[in-house]
Amino acid sequence: MMRDQATGIVYLVGAGPGEPDLLTLRGAACLSRADLVLHDYLVNPLVLRHADAAAEIVCLGRPHGGRSVPQAEVNQRMIEAARAGRTVVRLKCGDPAVFGRGAEETETLTAAGIAFEVIPGVTAASALFSHAGIPITHRAAASAVALVTGHQANGTCGPPLDYERFGNFPGTLVFYMGTTSARQWSEALVRGGRSPDTPVAVVRRVSWPDQQVFHATLGTVAELVEREQIRPPTLIVVGEAVELGPGETAGRRDEAAVADGVPRAEGAEG
Repeated sequence: MMRDQATGIVYLVGAGPGEPDLLTLRGAACLSRADLVLHDYLVNPLVLRHADAAAEIVCLGRPHGGRSVPQAEVNQRMIEAARAGRTVVRLKCGDPAVFGRGAEETETLTAAGIAFEVIPGVTAASALFSHAGIPITHRAAASAVALVTGHQANGTCGPPLDYERFGNFPGTLVFYMGTTSARQWSEALVRGGRSPDTPVAVVRRVSWPDQQVFHATLGTVAELVEREQIRPPTLIVVGEAVELGPGETAGRRDEAAVADGVPRAEGAEG
C-alpha cells in the first residue's frame, strides 16, 4: 500500500522460529527504525537487540498464565500509532503468513488506510531439517508437505477441519499448535487410512538452545505427549521422511567452531 507521508507505516516482520540469527536482514533493518515494537511472547529477546534503544517495546503477553492482548486491541494499537506518524514493527514468531494472523492484520490495516509491508520470516517447519535433522520432503518418501493447524480459532468460517481426510495425504504432515489436540487428530488420521505405525517426531522449541525432540508413531504420539507432559510450543511431524534425515545433531550449531564471526554446523568443512 502507498504510504501517506502524514502517517506512519506498519511492518509485519517474521522473527523466525527462535534462533536469533535466523532473522532476515530486512527484518533487522525494519526493527532498527521502529518507534514501536509489538512482539509475540515467543519471540527470542535477543532478536530485540536490533531495535533502537529509544524504541517502545511491548510484549503482547502470554496466553497461558498471564494476560494475552486480544487481537482487536493489537490492531487498534497499530492503527493509532501509525496515524500518529510512528513507524511500527509487529514482530511475529516464524513467518507472518503461516498461522501468524498476518492476513487478518493486513486486512485491518488496509481497511484503516494504513501503509504496511510484510517481511517474511523462517517458519518453524523450515528449521526442522537444520536444527532437528528432520526433512519434511524427501525424494524417496515425501514429494508433498502440508502445514496443518491442530487448533482452529473460535468463529472460524466454514466447517471444522476434517483431520480424517488427511489420512490419505501422500506426503508429510506438519502440525502447528497440535500438542493438546494430539489424540484427536492422530486417531482421525488412522481412521482416514494412515497406518498407526507411521513415524512421528515431536519437536519442542525448535532452534532454541533447550530444543527437545521426541520420537513416536501415529498410534502412540498422543500417549507420548501425555506421558512426557509435553507442552507447547511444538511442531509435530507425521510421515516416512521423519526417519530418513541425518538426525538431530546434524544441523546443530557448534559454538566453538566459529570463523570470522560466522557459526558453522557440526561437521562443516572449511
